[in-house]
Amino acid sequence: MSSARLSGVGVSSGRATGPVVRIAEALPEPPAGQRTADTKMEASLIRPATEVVAQRLMERAKTVEGDARAVLETTAAMAGDPSLIKAAEKLVVDQSLTAARAVHEAAQKFISALQAAGGYMAERARDVQDVRDRVVAELLGQPAPGVPDLTSPSVLVARDLAPADTAGLDPAKVLALVTEEGGPTSHTAILARSLGIPAVVACRGILAFEGTSLDVDGDTGQVRESDGKVRAAGTGKKAEWNGVGVLKDGLRVKVLGNVGSPADALAAAQAGAEGVGLFRTEFCFLDAAEEPTVAEQTAAYEAVLAPFAGKPVVVRTLDAGADKPLAFLNPDPEPNPAMGVRGLRVAFDRPEILDRQLEAIAAAAKSSGADVSVMAPMVATAAEATWFVERAHKAGIARVGVMVEVPSAALSAREILQVVDFISIGTNDLAQYVFAADRQLGGVAALNDPWQPALLRLIALVGEAATATGKPVGVCGEAAADPLLACVLIGLGVTSLSMNHTALAGVGARLATSSMDICQLAARGALAAGDPASAKLAARAPH
Repeated sequence: MSSARLSGVGVSSGRATGPVVRIAEALPEPPAGQRTADTKMEASLIRPATEVVAQRLMERAKTVEGDARAVLETTAAMAGDPSLIKAAEKLVVDQSLTAARAVHEAAQKFISALQAAGGYMAERARDVQDVRDRVVAELLGQPAPGVPDLTSPSVLVARDLAPADTAGLDPAKVLALVTEEGGPTSHTAILARSLGIPAVVACRGILAFEGTSLDVDGDTGQVRESDGKVRAAGTGKKAEWNGVGVLKDGLRVKVLGNVGSPADALAAAQAGAEGVGLFRTEFCFLDAAEEPTVAEQTAAYEAVLAPFAGKPVVVRTLDAGADKPLAFLNPDPEPNPAMGVRGLRVAFDRPEILDRQLEAIAAAAKSSGADVSVMAPMVATAAEATWFVERAHKAGIARVGVMVEVPSAALSAREILQVVDFISIGTNDLAQYVFAADRQLGGVAALNDPWQPALLRLIALVGEAATATGKPVGVCGEAAADPLLACVLIGLGVTSLSMNHTALAGVGARLATSSMDICQLAARGALAAGDPASAKLAARAPH
């Protein structure tokens, strides 16, 4: 690397310089060809290994608070998951696999299912990979992968970071994070922001760096060799927020949570979310060999809605199909699944599935007391929006919207807003389609940077349409979780922001220091920029 600079995607603001500590990579995959003669004894090794891993994670959880503790406790629960243990034991008994190989293969089935589900669920696959690697290391008598004990403030460099690693980081000792892989929506990005640690992801070439010290700029994404002196500009402090989304000039902007399970909903409520801007309903469909009944769906939705009685919740209907296959849908193979039959498109051929889901949502809304709206994913035209609105109204749901994830929907926002009550922009997928860049692929992560001016200009079109029609427009993609970018979005006409619960306080606190005039100045500067780094600099100038 020498004195040359590397560029990645800056995902957590701040700048820091210090000595490098490299995080060891996971152990190689256990050999597939090895067999054991004593299957009973080999199978008996699995449960104790998972218990050791779970206990270590729980002990770490006791040393931290808030979001970090929740992540570690969740990872510990995954390590002790009875279904994972039983699946691994069965592989040993039935196929004479070694315990390590059996755990690897059993975990891989869970990982593949999550990755196939796409979006939020695919991001959780990293959690299971982490658990798998820790259990395999324990079975093989090897040190657990992850962050070593830090004796002094350091810059951490890794291929990627597991959620449990990131959750246990001490901002007093971690100056900055740099990863070779990952993207703007990765767990590393989300938790780094919540901890106030500067971070750069998708930094190609960082693993080949042989120097001992780095300068990391989490705003520009620039990483370069430094003189070795320790400097830190990250705050290392969590923002304080009173739980009300409002600009300093009094303009209300709802700060909402993104949830995909009862645990998510509880975490969002405890973090002060004013409601839910995106309730992902896929969680009750993922493991289903058959479509869940209306009663089963209703019960599942009630558990998520319960913490938000009397508050607004926007429920997204099933976002599945093609690259997010569900067994009961029996999807046909497609050459380009990201552009195939997914989201609302599944319902055009199978409307009865949507109708039953809408019936369950309406029932759960009534029993929970939450103020429920629904929205459809992957809407491309005003005609599709009209079709969905009519079915939702027939099911008894009064407030209906759609997601803008497809560029055509952004370009047709004015026509769509004539038939819906609101629009919610999914910036993660919208960026993916605008730039033809898979959002899960590290090699094109820079194109999925939510600060890309082309993406902001498309959002501006939607904001203008919403202002002209007097309809609200929200953002529920990861762009809403960046406090500075949140101000830009408000300046572009966005009226609500929805995000992971770890980002709520930071965004809410930042909005409280901004006015609409400042937000509009920041937005104009970002729109006129030629690249993401310039857009960030321009947006920061008015503050």
